[in-house]
Amino acid sequence: MTEGFPERNSPALRGFGLEPVRSWMRRVLGLDRAIGFTVLARFWASAAGLITVVLIVRFLSPAEQGYYYTFGSLVALQIMFELGFSFVILQMASHERAHLDISPDYEITGDPVAHARLASVFQKSVRWYSAGAILLAAFLSVAGSYFFSTHQHGASVSWHVPWYTVAIATAVTFQIDPILSFMEGCGFVSNVARLRLVQAVTGSFLAWGALLCHHGLFAPAMIVAGNVLAASPWLYRKRKLLLGLLRYKPDPHRIQWKKEVWPFQWRIAISWLSGYFIYQLFNPVLFAYHGPVAAGRMGMSLTLANALQSVAISWINTKSAPFGTMIARKKYDELDRSFFKALQQSVAVFLAGAFLICCVSVYLAESHNHFAQRILDPAILGILLLSTAINVTVFGLAIYLRAHKQEKFLFNSVVGAVLVASSTYFLGRLYGATGMVLGNFAAALLFGLPSALFVFIKYRRVWHAV
Repeated sequence: MTEGFPERNSPALRGFGLEPVRSWMRRVLGLDRAIGFTVLARFWASAAGLITVVLIVRFLSPAEQGYYYTFGSLVALQIMFELGFSFVILQMASHERAHLDISPDYEITGDPVAHARLASVFQKSVRWYSAGAILLAAFLSVAGSYFFSTHQHGASVSWHVPWYTVAIATAVTFQIDPILSFMEGCGFVSNVARLRLVQAVTGSFLAWGALLCHHGLFAPAMIVAGNVLAASPWLYRKRKLLLGLLRYKPDPHRIQWKKEVWPFQWRIAISWLSGYFIYQLFNPVLFAYHGPVAAGRMGMSLTLANALQSVAISWINTKSAPFGTMIARKKYDELDRSFFKALQQSVAVFLAGAFLICCVSVYLAESHNHFAQRILDPAILGILLLSTAINVTVFGLAIYLRAHKQEKFLFNSVVGAVLVASSTYFLGRLYGATGMVLGNFAAALLFGLPSALFVFIKYRRVWHAV
């Protein structure tokens, strides 16, 4: 299970003199194999996103750009069916994996109770997501069709077939993602990270092909299809492990989901649903009240902010499964050292990237580049990035607490969702993107960050004192 980089003391590293470089990267930057692949995947997604942005400006009209990004916001409604299950799966698997060994040929040895419980987690996830995928395809098809038919704004855009295509592709991918989360929980963190890099590259090339062939609204579906095409052969190679767990009889040690997991999961589910209203409502509201062009500018700006956030948060979320294992073994000092170092690195990476984006946006605006008309004004974009920097910190704190198989951010998430959704709707309807961004920033600064810090400090002290 060491695919990818050579081993630390391998002849390859010694021969090329790369071991000192790798040691420095691990010590100073905190880059291990999992973070390395994840950062590469997200750097690729960010760089590829810039290419995609250029192609969108070149091959899509401003109205089509609005449809393109609103597709993404509506596809995010899959969270209503996912209900935070993938994160729960990862944490449950990582806690059981702490008592097991998985050999290079995928044989499981160790505590038979943990083995049974691990199999129970996997079997439950397969059943849940298989049913959910069918419901998701039907829901997205109907909901998206109603939304776009109701809010035409006089734009003549052929959106029907592209939308149905992305809905079906999303439903297929919906079944694959939880398996990857399960594999991460089983210790295949770097392997899954490398796969996600391959998925990102595959999806980008397919999307670019659609844009270059003047079928740009099919690009979102191509990105999703790339995930399926890249993951399928990888999962096939792991079939011995996965099929073995599916066939394993977990009784009498089957996890009692209602008693053991649901008290944690329903809180995660509500938190994640709240996240939709915090992070995905901008584009649909702008599309509905100010048209696809306004939604397109917001969508492209959010793409830049989210791409940077995705890279920065890699320093923390790749540690989610290891955090769970440390907690299971009560290695709290090691947990804290790893977490706080990763959080500092994550925030520093985001702030450096945000500064660069702001500088470029100011240059584009001052030089009257036509690209400046496809994103938010520099000042508003800067405030959006500040809000995202706060989110990076809050995400990190949440990952730490959730690694304990506890969800203590429920109140924060619900209140934050109400505040942001209200400001997005009312301020967005009246003042457009400017009102939305200012309302979101105020909610994050005055409520989101202080409440997250309070919850983090309180429960970290309580849990680790036991």
